[in-house]
Amino acid sequence: MSMLDHKSDPRFRERARIALANAPQRAAIAKATATISERRADALEDLPEWEAWRERARAIKEHVLENLDRYLIQFEERATERGAVVHWARDGVEATRIVMALAEKAGSGAIVKAKSMVTEEIGLNHALEAKGWEPLETDLGERIIQLDGQMPSHIIAPALHLSRDDVADIFVRELGVERTNDPDELTAIIRRILRESFARASFGISGANFAIAETGSILLVENEGNIRLSMGLPKIHVALLGIEKIIPRQEDLPLFLRLLPRSATGQRLTSYQTLLTGVKSDEEGPDEVHIVLVDNGRSALLGHPTDRQTLGCIRCGACLNVCPVYRAVGGHAYASVYGGPIGAILTPHLTPEKQGAELPFASSLCGACRDVCPVKIDIPASLLRLRARAVEEGRRGALERYGFRSWARAMETRARYERATKMLRRVQGVGLGDGVVPKIVQRSVKPLGAWLAGRAIRPLAPRSFRELWKDGISDD
Repeated sequence: MSMLDHKSDPRFRERARIALANAPQRAAIAKATATISERRADALEDLPEWEAWRERARAIKEHVLENLDRYLIQFEERATERGAVVHWARDGVEATRIVMALAEKAGSGAIVKAKSMVTEEIGLNHALEAKGWEPLETDLGERIIQLDGQMPSHIIAPALHLSRDDVADIFVRELGVERTNDPDELTAIIRRILRESFARASFGISGANFAIAETGSILLVENEGNIRLSMGLPKIHVALLGIEKIIPRQEDLPLFLRLLPRSATGQRLTSYQTLLTGVKSDEEGPDEVHIVLVDNGRSALLGHPTDRQTLGCIRCGACLNVCPVYRAVGGHAYASVYGGPIGAILTPHLTPEKQGAELPFASSLCGACRDVCPVKIDIPASLLRLRARAVEEGRRGALERYGFRSWARAMETRARYERATKMLRRVQGVGLGDGVVPKIVQRSVKPLGAWLAGRAIRPLAPRSFRELWKDGISDD
């Protein structure tokens, strides 16, 4: 299911409530995110240049986004010179149409697909399946959730929310194999299936981690080797990437190859880095290389400096691993392929008007996401801007606006303050107590009920300090 096909889903609050009730899933997510965060910390230990790297990466990204039109044109020119065909897609519909035309050209062979968040974003798999094709995910995590009909739960680790027993059950049910929960044996099962698919593949699909304007190259990083097979064996290969993936020069790559793996998996370097420049120059590689540059709402972010920084994301997933909200509810609660803090600021720009509007409110604003971001995206600032926009447009905040206006008016003079506190003392039991009437009130005023569900608010004292002082408290 595409991130754009969730109109019938319940609100984030309801999805989060369902996720919080799933104890095994919560345990799996907590364990996995904690492990990745610990590996990241180990990889950054005794690395004093880390902050300098982050600053430089942010500066490069800011420069690119301020000059994106120029670098996109340069990338197209260089890629075309080397035999690749560059396509431009305004949205997911256009991108899907381009891929389908290429799939028709490739013929009846298998379609092998490497992990790509953009293809998830536009719902490419479901569009291909609706036309009779069977795209086969070759990344292990992606293949697991494809078999189970799920969306990715994490940017880097799509099946992070599943335990080994969950995966074993999926394999038995969908593949008809003998049950095992041994990771090596589960991997071997998928490897046998994928080898057959690679051998008969005529069409390969991938994303790209970076696109280099200077050379017209795309770079993909991985640990499994499936991307190289998806790119190298089929006769036609198509790579789909967001327009923000551009970096200026090849000499900028080493910086991002230091930042990305350390932030994503705690590795100093991923197992494979594949640089694809044009079509094959010898007997190996695809006969045709097609690169689809996908906008899908991204260019609209370029006009505002706070929104624009969202496009600097290099999809490492570090912000998800430290986010207390994500770690509690997981990725599916966001109803988007982009979960966690980065999803909360990216999804509202990529979805229809009302979809994703509540996600900026799914944050504690603790700032941990900003601290771990390898390109120093100020995610809390973007969250606040999106919250403010929702209030300005009347989609959120009516109750909060009324409450703060009432509070401000009550605080303007001493007389108003005293009258307000006296009134609150008289009525507080109706809303804060544990009786039948307070419970009815709490259910009627949902923010109050949700707040009190996990908190105990201390009631106002029967008499104010001033009143006690007048009665001689100073003599005690």
